[in-house]
Amino acid sequence: MFLKKIALAGSIAAFAATAGQACEINARVSIVGNEFAAIQAVGAAAQECTGAPVTSNLTSEHQTINVAGMSGNPAEYTTAIIANSSLVALMNEDVVRPLNDLVEKHGDGLQKSQLIKIGDDIMAVAFMANAQHLMFRKDILEQAGVEVPTTYEEMLEVAQAIREQGILQNPVGGAYKAGWNLAQEFNNMFLGYGGTHFKPGTAEPNINTEAGVNALKMMKALSEYMNPDFLTHDSNATNAEYRAGNVAIMNMWGSRASQQTSTEGVLDEVKNGHAIAAPLTVGGGSIPASTLWWDGWTVGKNVSDEEAEATFLAMKHGIRSDMLNDETSPLAVWLIDGYKPTADAQGVFAAAQMGTLPYPMLPYMGLMHSALGNELADFMQGKESAEQALADVEAAYRAAAIEKGFLQ
Repeated sequence: MFLKKIALAGSIAAFAATAGQACEINARVSIVGNEFAAIQAVGAAAQECTGAPVTSNLTSEHQTINVAGMSGNPAEYTTAIIANSSLVALMNEDVVRPLNDLVEKHGDGLQKSQLIKIGDDIMAVAFMANAQHLMFRKDILEQAGVEVPTTYEEMLEVAQAIREQGILQNPVGGAYKAGWNLAQEFNNMFLGYGGTHFKPGTAEPNINTEAGVNALKMMKALSEYMNPDFLTHDSNATNAEYRAGNVAIMNMWGSRASQQTSTEGVLDEVKNGHAIAAPLTVGGGSIPASTLWWDGWTVGKNVSDEEAEATFLAMKHGIRSDMLNDETSPLAVWLIDGYKPTADAQGVFAAAQMGTLPYPMLPYMGLMHSALGNELADFMQGKESAEQALADVEAAYRAAAIEKGFLQ
């Protein structure tokens, strides 16, 4: 919940590293993480350390390789850059270590709000906030004579107007790629409809409900205005469609906002027409159909103490205050001292101020996310009903949860 407190207070958590501080390490550091620009900036800053090699593998496939890459002894990677959901997956496999001792020894300047605790153990250090929110072409909306939507119902009306006027055939973008992305879009919509993934106080699934059915029906309605290949489009592909001028309106990660107009090859009309706004609500609800996230870094369990210490020092150097400059500051809503929010950050701050729920950090949420990603594509393709798809999800989740010992 710390992200909401940050935004409501109108400030960013501070990290007071000494500007220009040198970074000297004596053991290897190996980083795995996602490939978007903010994480690339952190990885590059960490690689400024000298004395031992600092390598990185930043890829969109990070979630399929980080557990395996940290499971060996010694582990291939000494740290994984992660978010709410992926930390739980690493903890479930027991491949990351508590950071209490390293924070005590080297954590001067780190604020409590950056220290991600599970129980009494510090398991990660956060460096940026994130959320999905509205991005759109203001010029196209003006051409169509429609207002900026604040609800998903209004987004459908906007999409219909754009198509009917012949401006764009498929004006809606969405990271609906079957798997993790599709599951995340369901999570957003489901929470917006007031759903809860599990029965209170248990690991019992609770998605085959009115909220679950409504979420799927809204997603299907939106997909009718998307590229017909929407089930193959992740965030990268969706953004490429937007930059190419093929998409007018979409729900997209705040961490991608600055790249929509700065990426090489983006059309001038996209640069001039690009705008962002708060996340949308749905079904008459007041809580946005989105989730609040943090990104941070861990330290592997199956590495030597020397490697763990070197990793902590290098990654702390990667998020020091003077890594911020004209190029890096717009890339994220940084949790770094000296960060001044840019116009690109307004969507994430709006998400927090509107009471957007954090992504559920529960031990069994990863199993639910995987089940959703594996089972929802048939509904989106019109092969089965929403109720059957959700029943399939619950069955797949229950089998996995029983195997992991979360359910009997």
